Amino acid sequence: MTKVQIRFRLQRPLDDALLPRISDAYAIYGIQKIRVDPSREALTVEYDATRLRPGEVESALTGAGIPLEINAG
Repeated sequence: MTKVQIRFRLQRPLDDALLPRISDAYAIYGIQKIRVDPSREALTVEYDATRLRPGEVESALTGAGIPLEINAG
């Protein structure tokens, strides 16, 4: 297992309605830990790089309904 961390900015701060979606993201195979920044404007995700690539992590989180900013370029 190769643990890697990646940080994502959010389109808007997480609120109480969005927090359960973080729990749902733990069901994604390969995601180990998700930390919400105190500002609730970003997430740091620790994942198994032998299972997932950064784009797959991003896609899985957006699929879980977490409003990530899209990085251009």
